[in-house]
Amino acid sequence: MGDADSSNDALLKGFLAEVGEVERSNEVNRILACFKLNPFEHLNLPFNSSMDEVKRQYRKISLLVHPDKCNHPQAKEAFGAIAKAQELLLDPQERDYLVTQFNIARDELRAERKKELKKNNATKIKSLIDEGKYDLQYENSEDFKQKWKQRVREMLTEQEWRRRKMKMRISEEEGRLKKDEEETREMWKRKREAEQQWEETRENRVSSWRDFMKTGKKAKKGEIRPPKLKTEDPNKSYVQRPVKRF
Repeated sequence: MGDADSSNDALLKGFLAEVGEVERSNEVNRILACFKLNPFEHLNLPFNSSMDEVKRQYRKISLLVHPDKCNHPQAKEAFGAIAKAQELLLDPQERDYLVTQFNIARDELRAERKKELKKNNATKIKSLIDEGKYDLQYENSEDFKQKWKQRVREMLTEQEWRRRKMKMRISEEEGRLKKDEEETREMWKRKREAEQQWEETRENRVSSWRDFMKTGKKAKKGEIRPPKLKTEDPNKSYVQRPVKRF
């Protein structure tokens, strides 16, 4: 009888281990399928969760998907995703940005809801009678939560696209400025090299000028110069040719 009980216990433990592993794998798959720009989805939390709730939920999920305890081949990736999600939600600046987007999305849905109520008199009357309770019930409904979730996704996607475009423009502008700086540095480098070369050849230029002043301009090759006429010769050692007068 004791052997049978031990066997049943082993089977039960094996079954529970299998169920646990299935649960771990499902959680990994859920995390990897989440919208990447919304950390609340990674931790499976409502948008109004407090920081303490974020920490508790992270600890709970991390025990399921930790690579040392989960055999799923992408457990490490899922664990990294929830760690990043907790980091973002505990950052006051990042959290304020997300909450602002959530509130804008909710306000847009409320405005759309009011337009629908104007078209439906029966719903409008019920809403007035219940003094806002009807709207509160709707916002707690699964239909509203799904619409809110989808609208948040759309807004975060648009904001991320704008951020990437701005980043690309900034990168292009930085590249242009860098190119201008390199061209300016190259121009000044060539100018300094030219000035240095000018200074290095200064002595040669001075020597050439001195030689020119001493010897005069050299005749070009093949050029025949006329003889110089003597205007004075006290010894009259030559006969001056007569000059024709016209």
